[in-house]
Amino acid sequence: MQSCRLAISARAWLFALAFSILLVHRSHAEEARLLRFPAIHGDQIVFSYAGDLYTVEASGGIARRLTSDDGYEMFPRFSPDGRWIAFTAQYDGNTEVYLMPAEGGVPKRLTYTETVPRDDVSDRMGPNNIVMTWRDQTTIVYRSHRLEWNPFKGQLTLASVNGGVPETLPLPRGAWCSFSPDGKRLAYNRGFREFRTWKRYRGGQADDIWIYDFDKKTTERIIDDPAQDIFPMWRGQNIYFASDRDANKRMNLFVYNLDSKSTRQLTWFTQFDIKFPSLGDQAIVFENGGYIYRFDLTTETTTKVRIEIDEDFALGRGRWIDVSKSVAGSDIAPDGSRALFDARGDVFTVPAKNGPTRNITQTPGAHERNPVWSPDGQWIAYISDASGEDEIYLCPQDGIGKTKQLTTGADTYKYELRWSPDSKRILWSDKKNRLQFVDITSQQVTIVEQSPVWEMHDFTWSPDSQWIAYTRPEARRFPDIYLYSLETKQKIAVTDGWFDVGSPEFSSDGQFLFFVSRRTFNPQYGQAEWNYIYTDMQKIFLVTLTKEIKSPLAPKSDEVKITKDEPEKEGQEPEDKSKAKEQNKVDDDKTSAKKEREKKVVVNVDADGLPQRIAALPIPAASYRHLASAGDKLYYLRKGKLFLFDLKKQKETELGNFNQYRISANRKKMLVAGDGAYSIVDLPTAKIDAKDKLDLTMD
Repeated sequence: MQSCRLAISARAWLFALAFSILLVHRSHAEEARLLRFPAIHGDQIVFSYAGDLYTVEASGGIARRLTSDDGYEMFPRFSPDGRWIAFTAQYDGNTEVYLMPAEGGVPKRLTYTETVPRDDVSDRMGPNNIVMTWRDQTTIVYRSHRLEWNPFKGQLTLASVNGGVPETLPLPRGAWCSFSPDGKRLAYNRGFREFRTWKRYRGGQADDIWIYDFDKKTTERIIDDPAQDIFPMWRGQNIYFASDRDANKRMNLFVYNLDSKSTRQLTWFTQFDIKFPSLGDQAIVFENGGYIYRFDLTTETTTKVRIEIDEDFALGRGRWIDVSKSVAGSDIAPDGSRALFDARGDVFTVPAKNGPTRNITQTPGAHERNPVWSPDGQWIAYISDASGEDEIYLCPQDGIGKTKQLTTGADTYKYELRWSPDSKRILWSDKKNRLQFVDITSQQVTIVEQSPVWEMHDFTWSPDSQWIAYTRPEARRFPDIYLYSLETKQKIAVTDGWFDVGSPEFSSDGQFLFFVSRRTFNPQYGQAEWNYIYTDMQKIFLVTLTKEIKSPLAPKSDEVKITKDEPEKEGQEPEDKSKAKEQNKVDDDKTSAKKEREKKVVVNVDADGLPQRIAALPIPAASYRHLASAGDKLYYLRKGKLFLFDLKKQKETELGNFNQYRISANRKKMLVAGDGAYSIVDLPTAKIDAKDKLDLTMD
């Protein structure tokens, strides 16, 4: 009897131990993040995660999945009694409105609309048929593009849970909305820009909150602030909404009282914006920093809801993926022997003909992008978030050896990299509108410029690595092109702000600066606008950097050359004279070749009168981008085609249908891209035959 009790006691102890271990494990389970579009009713929250709907208790815990389709399910909204969930989903290809029981079940399709061209959750216009709210127990309100060709606009439409023809509300356009408790009025936004990446916007498209009275058929703007005021949520005499009007210009929760007409701030987030708030019967839930928060309407307190998701995470499992279809950036080796690509967060080099494709980073836990090959061929530089922030790294070109982190203390997103021709520095721009370079030996960072209004994406090095040309966006005027001297730290304005400019590029001999400018005015009368319109306004221009340099575009004149007969030397036979001439020519060629090898490009700039030395290339007005100089030839893209302009012959040549290209550092090879394929060709002077495609497969 005693042994039996001991056995039972032992089993109870083991059970208690196992249970405590489970509790410890559960208490340390990873909290889920990137939880989207939450809604709440009573003690239940429903939200979207990785394109599926989940439900969890309002206090948090382990979430349970409600949907599992390959399409995206989003914007769930509880019915007023909490029994049903209306949501937007892509079960049958189109994005439509569906209905399902709150505890889960088979979804019922409520809308049937045509396919629209912009219909994706990642699009800046947002997807079609977004569920907004419920009008009553049987009627769902959604935003639709079915009657509107302009993706900026949409109509608020009603769908019945019993089916039938949708009914459009009598408003010219609408977005986020909420009905009054008696259903006779609607608080709504006219515009729809929450999916756009505009931050702290204060322009004419900033949303206000309006109230429409269905009986009186009147519209009243109740909140008129320069800031963005969105997501009205009506409860009693209060209308809750999100706004970025506070001192930090972060989206926070506010409330407007209809009686006192006063507004109060309710939350005080400073790091991340409140996103997609939704009103429930007792609380408001919203996203912030990828987490879900609950705002209690009675106590006006905010609580973070800790949510865990325990499942197989099939989308996160390792698998084979063809990354050749995901190429984001490219470059070419200095001698043209290999091409450089980044795809799905790794950096690869691909041979021109023979050899293996190499993954030189192999970092599944980090994202590498914007790789560039150093002109001396030794290094590949790229941007990586391996440290948690964007930093610049150096890797040996063959991937063998230690990777070096060049920058530290990142405070924002970095953009494209540019090596100096001497391979000593790397230039880049960032989200804080700065242009900077880092010395790869000392790792010292120098700020070249910071624009007061926007990011800088047009910048380049001079061939002697002592100057930087860049386009700086200006406040309330066109951008300007500047030259920055590494020696003096001085900046020189190349243009005068009268015209739009961009894409600066030094000539390879350092004598000229090319750039694109929109200053060609050929008005046409538009048959739709009934007004004058201007198209194809760009041309390529050059400016001579010193006063002594003669412009290759200067007027030419054929003049008579006077020849003088030199007296023959006595005793020299005609055959001897011929041999002497040939020997002199050989000697001259050797001397010229030697001088060319010894010649070192030095860029000089005369600031005085620089804007007055600008001249236009004799090419058609169109749209131009990506200029690159090689000798007396200038390469550029125009309307999806690659061209070159020969400065000596003053002649333009079409090279083919290519939308990307990169010239090798030795200016003997070119990487071209078109129709999803890449090729390395000799530096072209005529139509390109890109028959030898690069093999992007990896053994």
